[in-house]
Amino acid sequence: MAKRVLVVDDEPDIQELLKLTLGKEGYDVICTGDGSKAIKMTETHAPDLIILDGMLPGMDGNDICYRLKNDKSTANIPIIMLSARTDETDQIIGIRLGADDYITKPFSPKVLSAKVSATIKRAAQNKDLSHDEDILRHEKLVMNKADFSITYEEQPVKLTAVEYNLLYFLCKKPGRVYTRERILEEIRGDDVIITGRTVDVHILSLRRKIPGFESYIETVRGVGYRIKA
Repeated sequence: MAKRVLVVDDEPDIQELLKLTLGKEGYDVICTGDGSKAIKMTETHAPDLIILDGMLPGMDGNDICYRLKNDKSTANIPIIMLSARTDETDQIIGIRLGADDYITKPFSPKVLSAKVSATIKRAAQNKDLSHDEDILRHEKLVMNKADFSITYEEQPVKLTAVEYNLLYFLCKKPGRVYTRERILEEIRGDDVIITGRTVDVHILSLRRKIPGFESYIETVRGVGYRIKA
């Protein structure tokens, strides 16, 4: 069955371009230029991915992204933000709200198509991982949350609790970029003081402690970090 992509953009030319480009790749493409309709179509058509314009009349892309990512029934649907906003701050906001990727206009249809394919593939991999919530695997890395063990190339790795939780959080969704603020929200404990600067220090420590895996821990300049898919 063809993967379904919902395009939410108020420019008819963009809709037609994406219908043509993604249609050639075998995707079932449905479109709307209305934010409220986009939410209803997500609920009724269950798309495998959403391409979401950040600047829509009425309910804008950020509002839609926030609502979908905070609804359990739609939270796992990947979203690629497509926007004329090129400011770094706008991109950070989109990612912080839960967008899986962010592309600025004008864009290359071929690049967008490649990102759609990669994002849908990652979402499927993440879904497979969810069948065993304790054990997480990525390449030669294996983490077992039940006993807080970790191995790389079948060799045990010693990490602090903060380092372990940080790596586990990033590895749950390979390819997705997380801001330092989002990472802090996830790993900060009541008895642990962590700042954005110390997140960087922990990342450096992880790269040092797991030789061979350091290239998978990617820095996204001006935004945060991700695990390479």
